Amino acid sequence: AALEKGLDINVFGKRLSFFFNAHNNLFEEVAKFRAARKMWANIMKELGATDEKALMLRFHTQTGGATLTAQQPLNNISRVTIQTLAAVLGGTQSLHTNGFDEALGLPTQEAASIALRTQQIVAFESGIADTVDPLAGSYFVENLTDEVEKKAWELVHKIDAMGGSVNSIEEGFMQNEIAKSAYAYQRNIESGEKIIVGVNKFNVDKETPIPGFKIDDGIRQLQIEKLNILKNKRDQAKVNVCLEAIENAAVNQQNIMPVVIEAVENYCTLGEISDCLRKVFGEYQA
Repeated sequence: AALEKGLDINVFGKRLSFFFNAHNNLFEEVAKFRAARKMWANIMKELGATDEKALMLRFHTQTGGATLTAQQPLNNISRVTIQTLAAVLGGTQSLHTNGFDEALGLPTQEAASIALRTQQIVAFESGIADTVDPLAGSYFVENLTDEVEKKAWELVHKIDAMGGSVNSIEEGFMQNEIAKSAYAYQRNIESGEKIIVGVNKFNVDKETPIPGFKIDDGIRQLQIEKLNILKNKRDQAKVNVCLEAIENAAVNQQNIMPVVIEAVENYCTLGEISDCLRKVFGEYQA
């Protein structure tokens, strides 16, 4: 769409970025990130990009919350460390490390601090951040990268043949693929083919409870009060005009960004803006 509007891919290509997850199989995750970087460079070249910066895949990585267990949660510190290593070895630009109590609730201060220290230990003590693509040239890693890339292209071409991502979502393809993958993963855990330490092997009879993070309900009341003050101070007539403009733009399938920016500048809330869009589009149900 950007190309159709005449925008220069060498300009806007430098500003595109992605958000990826990291899981526990170290080499497979490194290969995944390396394959994604290769694929993106090829995609951008095909679209006409020539600037080296526009060919680079910029991505943030978050360690995989779905891989962390409620059983023996301190083991998650090791899992997050492996995932952090995979992300850095794979070339991530930024990183979020999850708290070890992810499967239990919001992180406590201790869990958040350990997550931060995990990043800092990898950054300043491991030495892996000193070299670009340190696993390049490894027969195993290069082979695995090629294999991941090949399988990923097969999926890309399959989605293209279905008319693109939006069509494949509307037809349930992506949801079904994710569901099938999750089902197979769970079956392998239950059969013991896939070992999850502390879950289906190396269990303990009794665990030491981990203290959870408790949120003071006063925060909710404070936020409500702040919102009420905002609503009393703003120009309600302008707010109404802005919200109507958003609804009209959505109905007429126009670019909603300009009217959303105007709405925010006039102190429309996120909830009010979302309600306008919900009124037109409804809510997506898989």
